[in-house]
Amino acid sequence: MIRSLLVFTLTLALTPALFAADWPQFRGPNATGVSADKNLPSVWSKDKGHKWKATLPARGVSSPVVVGDRVYVTCASGIRGDRLHVLCFDAETGKQLWHRQLQATGSTACHPKSGMAANTPVADETGVYALFGTGDMAAFDKDGTLRWYRSLVTDYPTVTNAVGMAASPVLVAGKLIVPMDNAGESFLAAVDTKYGKNVWKTERPREINWTTPLVRQVGSTTELLFAGPKGLTAYDSATGSDRWTFKAGGGSIPIGVIDGDAIYLPVGGVTKFKIDDKGISEKSEWAAKDMTTGYPSPVVYGGRVFTVGSQGLAVCADAKTGKVIYKERLKGIYSASPVAGDEKVYFMNELSVCTVLSAKADEYEPLATNDLGEASLATPAIAHGRVYVRTDKALYAIGK
Repeated sequence: MIRSLLVFTLTLALTPALFAADWPQFRGPNATGVSADKNLPSVWSKDKGHKWKATLPARGVSSPVVVGDRVYVTCASGIRGDRLHVLCFDAETGKQLWHRQLQATGSTACHPKSGMAANTPVADETGVYALFGTGDMAAFDKDGTLRWYRSLVTDYPTVTNAVGMAASPVLVAGKLIVPMDNAGESFLAAVDTKYGKNVWKTERPREINWTTPLVRQVGSTTELLFAGPKGLTAYDSATGSDRWTFKAGGGSIPIGVIDGDAIYLPVGGVTKFKIDDKGISEKSEWAAKDMTTGYPSPVVYGGRVFTVGSQGLAVCADAKTGKVIYKERLKGIYSASPVAGDEKVYFMNELSVCTVLSAKADEYEPLATNDLGEASLATPAIAHGRVYVRTDKALYAIGK
């Protein structure tokens, strides 16, 4: 059953209704930032418009993930950020179902904006897998029982990143894919989900990087597309062997979007390339230099590409031609990636002010601007007809 659900996730672009109710990883199903849910909320505030609100024990910049009736989120507390938290809430009521804590084994040095709970966890119907910026990694079943734990800095002592690690793990066919680009021993690894042991481990350049791998199916092979400073490399998820590298597809924070036979990469603003079984075409379809991203990743939805830069410049462009439809300066600083669903696009700034735009409008047309009054750097999740937002203080389920 688990394998079937994972296959459904990989084929989401062909059958968008499948797995639509869940948001199991960073940026949702297949990392698109798009939900097939309907009747999503447009208007809310600090005091109304929520299904529920749950207080969190500490700060984190990781996103919530939702599978079935469970919402999982991570936090880090303590003066040094060395107390690591994994929490599970009932998706319908907001009741805290369990709360587990770990003591960090790795360095807690990081950029002031970030923290040790920066990597978004990944979940399936059996439970959750959490990776922290300290290199600590743990798997819990959905009832909170620890399945296994690993200290990656114990296994690989040179692992280090003075400004913090934030790349998120993904699940592929019974394996947990762990991205670990850093200034020390860098690697991409597949870990057995049952015991936490390496299935394979592939060496990577010793360079700092915060991107999360993309997953795509090529015939009978599942590829992992992992962008770094020296390009985007495709790995065979079964063996870890590299299949091809696209040198123009490098990156360090935002990740691209695969949409059918196209990939939209956050390079040169946003650039569209054709992608087929052999890799990415050297010649671009178009490049939109105005679509600067910074920290946030682009979202492709309804035949359009939406971006917001770190300084708040929101841009909407035609996905086929790259022609800019409109651009508008939003208030605030942006770290969270935009997400979309129900013909709406959600832009959340670092003060949890969310601008909701119509995805079909031909000019800047905000449906609402919603303020929760709390700091937040996390990308929202969309599941079960709700928008799940984590701030520095609380987790909100917004909508009916």
